[in-house]
Amino acid sequence: MFFDINGSEFLIILVIILLVIGPERLPQYVQQFTKFIRGAKQFVDQAKSKVDEELGPEVSSIDWQKLDPRQYDPRKIVRDTLIEDTILDPNYQAKQALKAQAAASAGTSQATMAVAAASGASTLAANAAQPLPPTVERTLGFESYQPLAVGIQAPFDSEAT
Repeated sequence: MFFDINGSEFLIILVIILLVIGPERLPQYVQQFTKFIRGAKQFVDQAKSKVDEELGPEVSSIDWQKLDPRQYDPRKIVRDTLIEDTILDPNYQAKQALKAQAAASAGTSQATMAVAAASGASTLAANAAQPLPPTVERTLGFESYQPLAVGIQAPFDSEAT
């Protein structure tokens, strides 16, 4: 039930309470307990209405179940993120059609965009094929590093694993 008490333990506690309080004072205590429960319920209702009143109508329209962290499935989030805007996306064809339509309305044809993408890809491939000397530092936007020379193994820290 509550506080990890099973039914038989609860009955034993009730019998002990009945014996200690006695039948003469039991109605008084039951009446006091019901007043306490009603007062607590009234307090909670007033607190809820006051919070709703102070936060305004914007907060009352929020669907709190959607924000429940128990509703999140990390596998689904990763899957949706990786599949989005790829050929595996079920809405891929529709998204491509919308992009083409937007490009046509902006005055840029799809063919021009394809030629630009192909020339950019060939430039990237040509630049990637040319190896840089090991003394040149490359910057990835977070830190600069110097690539290892061919044949040198990366350092390994056996204590870190």
